[in-house]
Amino acid sequence: MLGIELHRNSGISLARQIYQALRNQMTEGRLKQGEALPSTREMARHLSVSRNTVCEAYEMLSSEGFIESRQGSQTRVANGLLLEKTDLPVENIEESGPSTFSYLVDFRTGQPDLRYFPKSLWLQYIRKASEDLPQEQWGYSGTEGIPALRKAIADWVFRSKGMTVSSQDIFVTSGATQALHLLAELLSVYGKDILMEDPCHIGMLRVLQGKGFNILPVPVDKQGLQTDSLKRNSACAIYVTPSHQFPLGGILPATRRAALIRFARENDLFIIEDDYDSEFRYCGPPVAPLCTMDPQRVIYVGTFSKILYPALRIGYVVLPHKFHSQWRYLRRHVDVQNPPFEQAALAEYLRTRKLDRHVRQMRKLYGQRREILLQAMEEKFGRVWHPWGDASGLHLALEFPGFHFDESFTLRCKESGIRITPVDYHSIHKGVHLDKLLLGYGHLEAKEIRKGVTLLYDCIQK
Repeated sequence: MLGIELHRNSGISLARQIYQALRNQMTEGRLKQGEALPSTREMARHLSVSRNTVCEAYEMLSSEGFIESRQGSQTRVANGLLLEKTDLPVENIEESGPSTFSYLVDFRTGQPDLRYFPKSLWLQYIRKASEDLPQEQWGYSGTEGIPALRKAIADWVFRSKGMTVSSQDIFVTSGATQALHLLAELLSVYGKDILMEDPCHIGMLRVLQGKGFNILPVPVDKQGLQTDSLKRNSACAIYVTPSHQFPLGGILPATRRAALIRFARENDLFIIEDDYDSEFRYCGPPVAPLCTMDPQRVIYVGTFSKILYPALRIGYVVLPHKFHSQWRYLRRHVDVQNPPFEQAALAEYLRTRKLDRHVRQMRKLYGQRREILLQAMEEKFGRVWHPWGDASGLHLALEFPGFHFDESFTLRCKESGIRITPVDYHSIHKGVHLDKLLLGYGHLEAKEIRKGVTLLYDCIQK
């Protein structure tokens, strides 16, 4: 009846199947407005279902206004339900989800090796945290983050970076990207221009552009941001990565740090310091954050995604006191808070210094992989290249003088089974760094690194 086909082994109830079939016929125009529907008894008999099932379907249609019924008269289709058919949008496969392309080697940047993450131990912390979490923290526990985690982070940055911070100035976030979203909202009242390193992380650039900011690029060299290129302007802030410039890898020296802070003070703007992976430095301790030089002018952004695992989605901001109330207001209207169980587990993981041990182990491992990559490059390419930046992080920036790595090169690498990113991809002004490539190595075993370098050599030779 009415072309309705029921699937009795479906996970959808028979009543809802009848409701959906009739609703679709009404919106598509196959059931016209004002047209009478069969009685519930007649419909039940033809579909071989109970009358109660049909009554339930009609009740759903009636409660949503698809049908109208009066006592003593037939049930009829309501007016104004017809919807014109629209063409389905063409889906962009590249941006609709994770890539399903199978690479022979993947030189993506910023990827920790999850094979070495102490999963069993972490799950123990999660379970214990869930069992011990006070009842009041099962509700809304605050936009700042749970107190135990804020205190543990304050202790962690002091141990690892010599950074003295009050736990009251630490605000937990869902990673560094959310932190930048909130900071963009917070700082936009001061203006819509923002200074940014060039090249920079393309994802962070798009966040700020999406918030309506006008980007004022500042060039970068082997020592990071070129402070002598800073000019007086109306910017409200400047976004920098001084401990390991992304993507070129330089450490901002003391003279430039002082110049940057003087510039920020003279122009009454704020500095957003993104410290995304300084824990992994292989020729000395982690670099002291810029924030230590002026904590009321510098907003420090940290994350645990590179240290532990990206899906954790816990980062933090060290925020000057003047922004505390506005931050709470903004976070309350975004997502209120991070889940408390992961926060509690991370707090205990930090308190017991298990994270310190994990970072030491991974720093040693990543340092060895960096050396393997450098050796493999020298064996295969000779002296036609040289690395940029400090011995730290999870990727290398390599310069090949005289070469040009553009989009066609990236495509050619993909066809050869290599995932690689030219520095130009992260550049605001295109064409300046065409001779540089980024090779992420943190997640690659030694044999994968050597295989990748060989494939890259063959691809460049072609």
